[in-house]
Amino acid sequence: MLSRGLPQGSVPKLERPGPLRERVYEALLELITTRALRPGQHLVESELAGHLGVSRQPVREALQRLNSEGWVDLRPAQGAFVHEPTEEEADQLLTVRTLLEAEAARLAAAHADRAGIDALRELLAQGDLAVASDDVDAAVALNARFHAKIMELAGNAVLAELAAQVDRRVRWYHAPVARRRGQQSWIEHRDLIAAIADGDEQLATRLMREHTEHTRRSYHARQRS
Repeated sequence: MLSRGLPQGSVPKLERPGPLRERVYEALLELITTRALRPGQHLVESELAGHLGVSRQPVREALQRLNSEGWVDLRPAQGAFVHEPTEEEADQLLTVRTLLEAEAARLAAAHADRAGIDALRELLAQGDLAVASDDVDAAVALNARFHAKIMELAGNAVLAELAAQVDRRVRWYHAPVARRRGQQSWIEHRDLIAAIADGDEQLATRLMREHTEHTRRSYHARQRS
């Protein structure tokens, strides 16, 4: 039941501006990507509506949209369930992520300015603090911001648009291995920053490819353990 399945304070506040169905959709998607709603968890419309303070109709519409996007499975006579990703799905997504991120790192090394490098270093410092305090949620969020910043520094709008399409799923897959990756992930981030700051496109590409591959292997290792 949701009353036992959601951590205290995990339900996001719905902002009033904008269509209600869109806000409910965003709230449920955030709960799924942060794993407040776990893969395989049964989603009861009335309980979700109660937690979000809305009627069942926008919840039903949101679940249908989430089903069409692969976040939720609607099973006849059983209801809605958070999708449980297969290893093949994860492998395909993380492989695509590697291609996009490696090219972003190369372009960032070619184009990043001092302000961009400083922004990466600030995110690195915050990430180190999150890992040191074992704040997994903060580490996952900061990891996403770090990679998004590299994508921004790449300066390729089409690449950024493609990366944005997979960003939330990457967070979804990264969350279970964030503690396993721990400080090592941020050590790899530090090396990436150095390569980008030096303008070394080949090294930045290689380090990003290795970095994302480590995350992919960690995810599969966790699934099999």
